[in-house]
Amino acid sequence: MNAIQNTFRELVRFPSAILGLTIIFFLLAVSVYALVTIPYSEAIRLWRGGEDVWYQNPKYAAPAWFNYFSSVKKPVSFKVGTLDGGMTKTVKPVNQDISTVEITYAFDYTYDTPPQEMTLYFTSKFDQKLPFVSILWHTPDGREIQIANMAVDRRTTYRFSQDTKLQKRLKTDYVMNSLFLEPNSQPPKTVKGKYQLVINGTAFESGSDIDAEFVFHGDLFGLAGTDKYRRDLFLPLLYGTPIALAFGLLAALSTALLTMIIAAIGTWYGGWVDELIQRITEINLVLPFLAILIMVGTFYSRSIWLMLGVTILLSIFGGAIKGYRAVFLQAKEASYIEAARAYGASNLRIIFTYLVPRMIPLLIPTLVSSVAGFVFLEASLAVLGLGDPVLPTWGKVINDAFSDGALYQGYYYWVLQPAALLMITGFGFAMLGFALDRIFNPRLREM
Repeated sequence: MNAIQNTFRELVRFPSAILGLTIIFFLLAVSVYALVTIPYSEAIRLWRGGEDVWYQNPKYAAPAWFNYFSSVKKPVSFKVGTLDGGMTKTVKPVNQDISTVEITYAFDYTYDTPPQEMTLYFTSKFDQKLPFVSILWHTPDGREIQIANMAVDRRTTYRFSQDTKLQKRLKTDYVMNSLFLEPNSQPPKTVKGKYQLVINGTAFESGSDIDAEFVFHGDLFGLAGTDKYRRDLFLPLLYGTPIALAFGLLAALSTALLTMIIAAIGTWYGGWVDELIQRITEINLVLPFLAILIMVGTFYSRSIWLMLGVTILLSIFGGAIKGYRAVFLQAKEASYIEAARAYGASNLRIIFTYLVPRMIPLLIPTLVSSVAGFVFLEASLAVLGLGDPVLPTWGKVINDAFSDGALYQGYYYWVLQPAALLMITGFGFAMLGFALDRIFNPRLREM
């Protein structure tokens, strides 16, 4: 405990270590938040779900905070409904069977461009006779536009821009422009102010009812934007954090400990055991590490846990074994080792009680610094299309972005956000690793 306290006191003397610890603690806090708030099964459902999960989101929408850095304010997406209390609903009975339903929603529009689309999702209750609705649109400049008159089934979807009758009535192919731009304005200019959507419905049976959900698809959405499938990119950015850290920490810790133990065993027993370990290491050093992972992912499975196992297996017999062996050869001849052998300590006791602990000061900086490398490895496999197809990860987001030509189409946010998280993660572990190296390596303390 005293050694840990002394190490921490030494650590906080380095600004780079404080910065690295801050980043790592932030990533750990994000990981805990993601795992607590979004269960694994729910994260998979949100990432792999279909149109029924993502219908509320627009396609190719940049993050909402883009408006803070742009002179042209673009509309931000939202959704409201009668069931969640976002839209005002008034039911008035006309007689024993017939009743009228009025649904209204008003909102302030302060943006400089029209939205992508507006959609109404109706749900109704009836026995034989379908309810009927009339949709009206009121603009800030006093215009009232008749949108549609239609019967609604138990589930009915109405998309403003895809209504050909509305296009003919407005004499345009771009419905959103007619609903939000000043008529005949040159250059086109949006009408800012309070818009109102009014839905007048009629139910023809006792107990019949109408509910509506209004989805406004703007050019911006949420904290991270959306992709071509309407998926909220905040999910993989958030949930990708514990996945990246778990892969990096497990790979780094397993590789470092197993490599050290194997090197200690080979050094202590010597003979054919040491020769076998050294020959395996030399063979492994010339094997194409990434090519083997690509072959496993292509011909067998892309499961992240399989990739983690193969990564650990290929990394155990790395160049670090020879470095550890050199230190163990010196420690093997130390007087305290001779004393332990003299009082009858077993081989395993000497290895795990006297040899391995001697390597801990060299292990810790290497372990911390190697985490970032394994995080980048997992992301690189995903960018190459070999990531786990189920999990929402940073590398998977980058892979999808490149597959859809995000950079060519100007969707830079799609690539830059996960790339920034990867760089921040690497920077945090690198800063902490450098500081630990200076603490545990006396030769670097004066540098």
